[in-house]
Amino acid sequence: MTKDELQQLVEKISLEAFQQPFVHQASFNRRLKSTGGRYHLTNHNLDFNPLIYERYGMDELVKVIKHELCHYHLHLAGRGYQHKDREFKELLQQTGGSRYSPPLANATIHHYCCRNCGKKIQRRRKIDTERYVCGGCHGQLLFVKTVKPSF
Repeated sequence: MTKDELQQLVEKISLEAFQQPFVHQASFNRRLKSTGGRYHLTNHNLDFNPLIYERYGMDELVKVIKHELCHYHLHLAGRGYQHKDREFKELLQQTGGSRYSPPLANATIHHYCCRNCGKKIQRRRKIDTERYVCGGCHGQLLFVKTVKPSF
C-alpha cells in the first residue's frame, strides 16, 4: 500500500465512520515498534505502523485507523481524546475501532506456574526459579514453556 492509498483510505474511513473530513496527512512510519499508530497533537497528522497491514491485513489496519481518528476528531472538537476518557471509549466502541494494537514485537514469552496456588505468570525475560517466588503466596515457581511468535 502506498502513501497516497493510505491517505485516501483514511479520508474515506473518516467520512464514513465519523461523518467528518480528515484534512491532514496520514503516512506509514517504520520507526513505530510497539504501537499500531500515532496521532500528533501539534500538527494533527497520523502515523501508522506498516507491520499492521503486512502481518494482519486490511481489516486490522482499518481498526487501527479508526482508533487514531477517534483521537483526531475528539481533540479537534475539544473533547476527551485520551485513552482514559469516557468520550474516547464510547466513540471507539461506536465506530468499531480496536482498543489495543495486535502484538508487533518479536518477543519470546516464557510461561511459569506457581507450585502452591497455580497462578500462571508470563514474562519476556527468563526468571531464575531458584531465586524468585510467586508474588501471591510465595510458592515455588515452575517453568512451563517458551512461546515464540509465529509471524
